[in-house]
Amino acid sequence: MDQLHAYWRMAYIEAPKPENGGGNPFTRIPASDDDRANHLIWRGEHTFIVMNKFPYNAGHLLVAPYREVPTLAELTATERADLMETIVLGQHILTDAIQPDGFNVGFNFGGAAGAGIPQHLHCHIVPRWNGDTNFMPVLGETKVLPESMDTMWQRLRSFAPAHA
Repeated sequence: MDQLHAYWRMAYIEAPKPENGGGNPFTRIPASDDDRANHLIWRGEHTFIVMNKFPYNAGHLLVAPYREVPTLAELTATERADLMETIVLGQHILTDAIQPDGFNVGFNFGGAAGAGIPQHLHCHIVPRWNGDTNFMPVLGETKVLPESMDTMWQRLRSFAPAHA
């Protein structure tokens, strides 16, 4: 069985946390007008797409509703439908921009399940390529990302439709 390890995420886990916890990025980021600085790719009516600051792979996206809720059950039917359509849109943007061979798509509900921000549900879209793991993450505990976050943002944003 293939495994996806994210050793480089230790920087996130071990990073000092601000006194106020830094706030909720899923409410803070869409409230800002600076999509480039926040690596926000697309804004819809109920949901948005943002790049993961600590990616498992190049192009790792997060889809979240604007409203802070911890579970799918707490979304309205309209918000749930919009969330699913936005996940599909995220896959289309990645396919058009960087042509991955596949995707890992999923949610982590609750801290015990691995959710880093359990109060605000979000979906991970991780592009995958055949043979995308190599010796660097295994032996060097280093993830090789082929582009900077800003360059990847420009590439992905160019394939995103106009904001809803």
